[in-house]
Amino acid sequence: MSKFRKESGPVTPKSASSLSTSSLSDINISRRGMMKVFSAGAALSTGIISLPNSAWAAEAKPVKGGTLRAAVSNSSAADTLDPARANNSGDYMRQYMFYSGLTELDTQLIPQMGLAESMTSEDGLTWSIKLRQGVTFHDGKSLTSQDVMFSLLRHKDPAVASTAIALAKQFVTVKAVGLMEVEIKLDQPNFDLPSILGTPAFLIVQDGTKDFSKAIGTGPYSCKEFSPGTRTLGTRNKNFWKPGLPHLDQVELLGVTDQAARVNALLSGELHFVSTISSRDVKRINGSNSCSVLESKSGMYSDLILRQDAAITRNPDFVLAMKYLQPREVLLKTVMQGFGTLANDHPVPPWHPFFNKDLPQRPNDLDKARFYLKKSGLVKPSLEIVATDNIEGSVEGAQFLQQLGSQVGMNLKVRRVPYDNYWSQHWMKHPISYGSVNPRPTLDMLFSQFYKSDAPWNESGWKNVQFDQLVTAARGERDQAKRKQMYGDMQALVYNHCGTIIPLFISSLDGYSNKVKGVESYPSGMMMGYRFSEFVWLAS
Repeated sequence: MSKFRKESGPVTPKSASSLSTSSLSDINISRRGMMKVFSAGAALSTGIISLPNSAWAAEAKPVKGGTLRAAVSNSSAADTLDPARANNSGDYMRQYMFYSGLTELDTQLIPQMGLAESMTSEDGLTWSIKLRQGVTFHDGKSLTSQDVMFSLLRHKDPAVASTAIALAKQFVTVKAVGLMEVEIKLDQPNFDLPSILGTPAFLIVQDGTKDFSKAIGTGPYSCKEFSPGTRTLGTRNKNFWKPGLPHLDQVELLGVTDQAARVNALLSGELHFVSTISSRDVKRINGSNSCSVLESKSGMYSDLILRQDAAITRNPDFVLAMKYLQPREVLLKTVMQGFGTLANDHPVPPWHPFFNKDLPQRPNDLDKARFYLKKSGLVKPSLEIVATDNIEGSVEGAQFLQQLGSQVGMNLKVRRVPYDNYWSQHWMKHPISYGSVNPRPTLDMLFSQFYKSDAPWNESGWKNVQFDQLVTAARGERDQAKRKQMYGDMQALVYNHCGTIIPLFISSLDGYSNKVKGVESYPSGMMMGYRFSEFVWLAS
């Protein structure tokens, strides 16, 4: 999505509580026609972001065959094919190669039917899911309600260590109502459930699966090879339940953590599609005549984490001093080259229908930073900021803070660490470090996974009882004015009290060879919402 593209306003299509096979994905019209219907925006009833889809590529008949080589920026021995344990974009991409979900998020973040033929609820509390007929796993077994039960309930088992355990807590029961129907009962109404089930964690695996190295799913590719930290190879699933897809014979997904290496391999023709391009490389790639850059404007952000379990960084006045140190506009203009949007220390972007516009934009104000530092009672606090190159803007942001901090009485040092094993060895393990949060389709998911007291990725360790109560209450509220007020109050609590600092929302930038066709922007994440392998093809 271009930063110059006009944002479209929200409309209210069919309620999520009545999603069924009448969704446009099953009507006999063209994909272009479908998206024209949705181009006005997203349903407020699900609290999702309203964004336009990218410009359509020239109409062309997809070419069958070929091997596409792609690279992701994160790679380690912890790479997984288990959807429950995935925690980064590389995991999501390889898992979308091999698995499918009950629902799928389109280019407007509107949930469409996937393995579910219909998903209905009268009260948001009890949901009936009818499964699509004729779907088979890679080993030939037919999809049934037992597979769905197993896939959803395993997230509740602490031994699985699911990243979606907080979201799965709302599942009171998941039971089969016949061979091809599932009933889900929640602990309270949640009209966001169709969107939640369209996210990577809830991809459907085969009943009883314990060994995920073979990735036996119902997705567009079968797993031929998986080497954690190195390479994943998928071959086309000839029995894929979507007629005509995928187009490619094979997809090879490599882990290349060095950004320069990814860009050079793209420009040399060794790779066809690469994730996480720096804004500094945009002009070089677009000027190559052989490659282009895909910009996806979304709610992705890099955040500075001030841990609330460390003596200095839990001081609320020190936190405010650090918030007023943030050089937001400078970062946007210099580091991001304009590929982003100013943020205001909470995770809701300005284009969201529930954005709280009444919170004053926090400026870079050294006088206020000095005031709050003095109020904190801390005398020339000395701290280390841990940053890494592959978190966009973290190294540059830390260096700016080091310089600005010296002007207000702080002794901040920058510790630049390798990206390899950053998430296991450094993320959330220091008083000050950086995080990187991919977009979430609903505010409930974002707040439940990163800000609620029991959230698995509560980065700063922030706990607020009022916030927790608002998160759970908003799930079952159908009155849009009340729901907007609730989410506005949540933003205010994060803005005023939380230990995470968000300077910018960052456009996702991916590079691709002009031989790759069918490329378009998805606000749900990089590389076409992590699902590029399903839709793209190579020009002959």
